[in-house]
Amino acid sequence: MKKLLLIVLLLAIYRAAYVLLPFQHFLPSLFQLFATLLQLLAGTEIYLNIAASLLRILIGFILASVLGITLGLLLAYYRGLTDLKFYIELLRPIPPIAWIPVAIMLFGLGNVSASFIVFLGAFFPIFTNTYFGAISIPIIFRNVSSSFEVGAMRYFSKILFFHTLPYIFAGLKIGIGTAWMSVIAAELIAAQSGLGYFIQLNRLLLRTDKVILGMMLIGIIGYFLQKIVEYLETKLIVWR
Repeated sequence: MKKLLLIVLLLAIYRAAYVLLPFQHFLPSLFQLFATLLQLLAGTEIYLNIAASLLRILIGFILASVLGITLGLLLAYYRGLTDLKFYIELLRPIPPIAWIPVAIMLFGLGNVSASFIVFLGAFFPIFTNTYFGAISIPIIFRNVSSSFEVGAMRYFSKILFFHTLPYIFAGLKIGIGTAWMSVIAAELIAAQSGLGYFIQLNRLLLRTDKVILGMMLIGIIGYFLQKIVEYLETKLIVWR
């Protein structure tokens, strides 16, 4: 109920801004937005763009999750790999959007370059949270494992991984948000489909109504992606 009231309040603020402020020459009315929304829902354009964005984030996020979790656990377990973390930390401050020119030169325009940007956006928060979660494991766990002659693979998969799982999901929740923002940024420049491309195209066509609806869809889809990760967390970390 509170969320519904908040949506009504936001719509009222938008309406008041449209009526009271000199925005009519570029800001669409609520009626125009609703009419354009019905038009988009009746066609296929918006669904194809949503599918393109979701495909890119799915590929990039899965790759970032697999590599980030694996590297985070390995670097925490095998201290001899610490030098590799130094190089990762050198790359981490570079924002994903700064990699877009490199992605275009390497992969051209399309799915591969956008998925690459998504991968970079999601990898670093996932890796960092996994690594710091793994190194925080109490030393007694390793000592007891050694006393009972638990093998390295069993310790790695049954003790270290499950101890780190809450930290992993913290990284995944941050990573899915940065991945979604990254794919939109990449599509604004390095793609010919997707919601980012949809916004950029309609900006050039001066279709402000479609730009605003595209932004709203980005927010809604990003919210549900976050909720999916949170749902998986509740199912996989039952002890919490």
